[in-house]
Amino acid sequence: MSRYFTLEEAEALLPEVENSIRAAIELKRFYLEAEEVLDRESRRILMSGGAMVDAPRLNAEKSRRDTCAAQLKATLEHIHSLGCEVKDLDIGLLDFRTLYKGEEVYLCWKLGESAISHWHGLQEGFRGRKPVDEEFRRNHRGSRKS
Repeated sequence: MSRYFTLEEAEALLPEVENSIRAAIELKRFYLEAEEVLDRESRRILMSGGAMVDAPRLNAEKSRRDTCAAQLKATLEHIHSLGCEVKDLDIGLLDFRTLYKGEEVYLCWKLGESAISHWHGLQEGFRGRKPVDEEFRRNHRGSRKS
């Protein structure tokens, strides 16, 4: 079930979300490192005509890559299960849906920010962020939706 968040509800999730997004970023880094090793080894094997294949090392890297991919998928699914939308994993950008004056908008948070201090329309994205001010606080609301 999707949900609309109040600012307070979204901020209450930040410690858990921050831990999860940091884990996802790290898992993505490990996955890409393993992919790079496998690509480099594949090119080396191709250039050597298939000679000198270190099968145990390749299998270990494949296993590491596949494990990281599965853990990354599970971590992202956990973040989504909380009701957050990951917009940019590389910088840790997340959105939480809310209602502002009856319209769907996003509360916007980026890794490294201590609180949620910005919001934007659904089509505006990060560049359209506006500060959460007193008027926004008075005119936004959260609720469960189906």
